[in-house]
Amino acid sequence: MSMQNDTIQSSLDDLRSKDADRQNHAFQSLMLATKEPIDLAYTVWDDLLQTLKDGDNRQRAIASQVLCSLAKSDPENRMLKDIGALITATRDERFVTARHCLQSLWKVGVAGESQRKLYMKGLTQRFAECTAEKNCTLIRYDILESMRRVYDATNDESIAATAASLIETEEDPKYRKKYLTLWRKRK
Repeated sequence: MSMQNDTIQSSLDDLRSKDADRQNHAFQSLMLATKEPIDLAYTVWDDLLQTLKDGDNRQRAIASQVLCSLAKSDPENRMLKDIGALITATRDERFVTARHCLQSLWKVGVAGESQRKLYMKGLTQRFAECTAEKNCTLIRYDILESMRRVYDATNDESIAATAASLIETEEDPKYRKKYLTLWRKRK
């Protein structure tokens, strides 16, 4: 086993711990290890997907963020079938957990054109469906901010057009104005 593989496996063990310090250490280590594309993505992929389902809220939040970060290390395009699990995580019973996932999803959107299409489909649907949720305006803001990050990285004009049409669906002028501020900013 390589040193990087040992470190990643140790971090997964720490992630599964009930100790918050170990979980935080795992998060920092895994995010650092996945900052650039890595060859070991698939050694942790399934464990992270399982943690999204059966981990505690902190474990689910970390798993979602690391999976999003692994999108750039996915030559087999597993994300195309697993992005649904991440979109589902944006509806987590714990809002802070859902929000951590939502704020990391842009990394999937920049991983490739096929990933971007599924990302846009999932977030467009999420934008429309969140109207009855307690934190709807914050969810919508995070979605539009995520789309802006993908747009800035890809210059894909269809993202800007989709965001504009989503903003137009907002009935409250105060929130429509707030959402528009995201799209007036430039890099």
